[in-house]
Amino acid sequence: MEQKRSTTVWYAQPLSFAAEMFQSFFSYFSLGVRGTVSEYVNLIHIKSENTDLKSKMSELTTRLKLFEENQIELERLKNLIDFQKNTKMDLIPAQVIGRDLLPDHKTITINKGTHHGLKNLQAVLTVSGAVGYVFRPEKFTSHILLMTDRYSVVDALIQKTRSHGIVEGQGENSGVLQYVDRTDDVKAGDLIVTGGLDNIFPKGFPLGVVTDVERKTKSASLIIQIRPVIESEKIEEVFIVQNAAGESFFDKNSTSLSDDKTSNKNNEDIK
Repeated sequence: MEQKRSTTVWYAQPLSFAAEMFQSFFSYFSLGVRGTVSEYVNLIHIKSENTDLKSKMSELTTRLKLFEENQIELERLKNLIDFQKNTKMDLIPAQVIGRDLLPDHKTITINKGTHHGLKNLQAVLTVSGAVGYVFRPEKFTSHILLMTDRYSVVDALIQKTRSHGIVEGQGENSGVLQYVDRTDDVKAGDLIVTGGLDNIFPKGFPLGVVTDVERKTKSASLIIQIRPVIESEKIEEVFIVQNAAGESFFDKNSTSLSDDKTSNKNNEDIK
C-alpha cells in the first residue's frame, strides 16, 4: 500500500495519544519508584548514623564517668598523702579488702599484716577520724575492730570540757561515752575526741558526736550516746598508727581558733 508522506491515517492519532499517555505514566511511575527507593536508602543510612551516634554518645558518657571517678580517686589520694606528710606520727597505709557481715561484730579486713609491721592493739584511723584498732593480725592481712563493735573500748575526751570517759561500742553505728561526771556540761552536738592515753591514738583526734545525754538520778555519771564521725561502710583506705609520737590535735585546733580570733579582731578593726 502506497501513500504520501504528508498523509495522516485516521487511526494514527489515537494510537499516538495512547502511546504518549503510557510513556508519561511509566515515566512518572519510574520517578516515584526511584524517589521511594532513594528515601528508603536515606532512611537506612540515617538509621545507621543514628546507631553510630548513640554508640559514640554511650562511649563518651562512660569515659566521662570514668574521668569523674578518677578525679574523686585522685582527690582522695591527695588528701591521704597530705595527711601523712603533715603529721609526725609513724603511719602505715592500708586498703580495706573485706567486711564482717555478722550482726554481732563490726570489723573490717585490711591488706597489711605482721609482715608489714602490724601488731595487736595498734590504732587505726582515717583522715577524718578514728576507726578502731588492730586485732588478730595475720601475716599479710589483719582484722580491725571498729569502735562501734560491742567489745570495743576507746579512751576519749569531750573536746569542749576536756572531761575523760570511755567510749564503748553498741553495734550498728553508735556508741556510748561512760564515766563522765553528771555535773559536766555536755550537750548534743559536742565533739568527742581521743584521749591519747598509752600513746596508741593521737590526742584530740575526732571520734564521734554527742546525740543524746541521759542523767539518771541515782547515777554519779552521765550516759552519753554518740555517733561516730566515720561511717564504716564507706571506708576504703586507712592508716595504722605505729607510733603516735606524742601527736596532739588539740594544739592544732587551738592554733586554728587563735588564728580565727585574730582574723575576726582584724576585721572588726577594719570596720
